[in-house]
Amino acid sequence: MYRYLPIRKVYAREVLDSRGNPTVEVEVTVGEGIVGKDGYTGRAIVPSGASTGKFEAVELRDREERFGGLGVQKAVNNVNTKLADAVLGENVLEQGRIDSLLLEADGTENKEHIGANAVLGVSMAAADAAAKALRIPLYQYLGGCLAEKMPVPMMNILNGGKHADNTVDFQEFMIIPSGACCFKEGLRMCAEIYQKLKNILKTEGLSTAVGDEGGFAPDIKGAREVFQLMERAVREAGYEPGKEICFAMDAAASELYEEAEERYVFPGESQMTGEKVRRTAEELVEYYDALIREFPLVSIEDGLWEEDWAGWKMMTEKLGEKVQLVGDDLFVTNKKRVEKGICLGAGNAVLVKLNQIGTLTEALQTVEKAQHAGYRTVISHRSGESEDTFIADLAVAAGAGQIKTGAPCRGERTAKYNRLLSIEDRLENQACYENPFTKYPA
Repeated sequence: MYRYLPIRKVYAREVLDSRGNPTVEVEVTVGEGIVGKDGYTGRAIVPSGASTGKFEAVELRDREERFGGLGVQKAVNNVNTKLADAVLGENVLEQGRIDSLLLEADGTENKEHIGANAVLGVSMAAADAAAKALRIPLYQYLGGCLAEKMPVPMMNILNGGKHADNTVDFQEFMIIPSGACCFKEGLRMCAEIYQKLKNILKTEGLSTAVGDEGGFAPDIKGAREVFQLMERAVREAGYEPGKEICFAMDAAASELYEEAEERYVFPGESQMTGEKVRRTAEELVEYYDALIREFPLVSIEDGLWEEDWAGWKMMTEKLGEKVQLVGDDLFVTNKKRVEKGICLGAGNAVLVKLNQIGTLTEALQTVEKAQHAGYRTVISHRSGESEDTFIADLAVAAGAGQIKTGAPCRGERTAKYNRLLSIEDRLENQACYENPFTKYPA
């Protein structure tokens, strides 16, 4: 095994993500000899979110005419100059030091100087290069020989909110194969239900067009109607809701919150019902409680506004023993915010998105902090994705137990699922697959 494997070259380019918007791809080449000879090149493409928390690390965009202001040439240039200068010659096997040097080169807490999209690209590509140089899978390089826990998929089958142009106010509705014996079977079950839901929507005269993450995006009145359709799809696929399949949702409540009114506004539901629908935090939590009682709903993400710590504490006290309460915009993969949540008793699970924090090391520190406190962890994609499969390996390496990576539709989503199938095959009998929701009976 190499003890010293120097970084010989760092190069970035502007590529396209799944929404057709530009993003950053980085290549890191390592080797003891001349670049291009006996070298290993790691690659990474940085994702981008549509529904973003205000406390996320800053994604650097050009704000110029090309690509409607969304170009990333400035971030690319920062990789090829400032960040390359910071890490050239460094040992790629020392991920913590590399990430520390990247943070030092930026010099700001939220990566606004160089851009989190620039910093993360180098961080991920360095890890990929190290794994290739050692000739071991990325999940094993990141997690060691005990990396064997396969994640349970939280599969998005219906989109709303900022991820779709429809009347559904909540952002994601997901199915969880809680009764599966392994990842492969869980994925099959979810894919079958997805196809059944498509047929049902056709029968009902509803749209089968898909949103950013591959879930269907019909015009439906509200969450109750969505869950009714999902239950029907589960049953028609031959499974029992609550035993073999459970439900999850991402409310993305920060996108619905009107700070001036201190209310959550539901424009889609208002349009469909003809009445103005607004809810206080207490009313919204009661609404969630009603859904939990009626459907096998075991996980709610971003149930309240990202700055309402008191509301999150209240929601956790009322619902935390019934369901998993996942903080996304609330925690933004930031260890300090997770520590605050733990101290306050806000939420009981953390969503992990690499580009929210900007380096692999910081993300893994957040996972460790959450898991040590008994909080669950969910590795997640972004709505603007690519064919990069890094998060599939990360989910296994971190022993996260759960992954969100969209519908079994669109190549940037299925790429992650297919990578996990490959990992499970490689692990063979060592692969571990556990239902994390036995605590929450239907």
